[in-house]
Amino acid sequence: MKDEETGLIVGRDDAVLAELKEAKRVLTHQGLADRLTELLGMPVTATMRMLPDVAESAVHASINKALRMSLDVAVRTLGEPGGSPRLLGHKWMAGLTGAAGGAFGLASVAAELPVSTLLILRSVADIARSEGEDLTDLQTRMACLEVFAFGGESDAVEGSDLEDKTEIGYFAVRAALAKQTADAAKYVAKSGVVDATSPPLVRLISEIGKRFGVVVSEKIAAQAIPVVGAVGGALINTYFINHYQELARAHFTVRRLERAHGTAVIRAAYESL
Repeated sequence: MKDEETGLIVGRDDAVLAELKEAKRVLTHQGLADRLTELLGMPVTATMRMLPDVAESAVHASINKALRMSLDVAVRTLGEPGGSPRLLGHKWMAGLTGAAGGAFGLASVAAELPVSTLLILRSVADIARSEGEDLTDLQTRMACLEVFAFGGESDAVEGSDLEDKTEIGYFAVRAALAKQTADAAKYVAKSGVVDATSPPLVRLISEIGKRFGVVVSEKIAAQAIPVVGAVGGALINTYFINHYQELARAHFTVRRLERAHGTAVIRAAYESL
């Protein structure tokens, strides 16, 4: 018997619904700020309000640099063959860069964030490959970059294409990014170069950056707490990369199920859960 709401065969597709339910749980769970507040025992959002304007400018500049570097890596090298996801190794490396951030504070943001972002991207690509994605496909590599725009369902980001949408969630983010990622992939495929100043790539980086920037600001605010130090900075960065590893696993699980059962069927099932 087919479930009218999900379009899936009841009984035969219980495993599919279980996977989808777990993916939705991850994609709608608490954001990084709440998790770090639990870790540190103090509200990270309060620290964010105390950061000086110069710190905010440094963070935004670092985000743009990190995403440009990640775009270049995504286009040039993510298609290389590899084995199973090396999640633990990426977490160790992220922890080391976070230790530097905790020890030297905001002064290290410009150097630490691009490294952390590239580690996350490599980890995301490993996860994508393990879920059956073809990393030689430019659209797939762009889908790896899209993970930086996810962070759990939250309020709309000011100035974003999502700002006026009533449903701000996983599928809304994907829909908002669909044209930018397609245009960026088409431009790179046609030109053969990664020019971050070209309009299609600028639009893609800008849209992802607005949402990624919210999570990065939460991470930086936590590392700026005086008592955190190097050990706390390493732990925060480990949380940071784990946050995106979980989102990537959920994202590429949904994409795998879409390939197997159809996008409309999986979206209906997701929304019915």
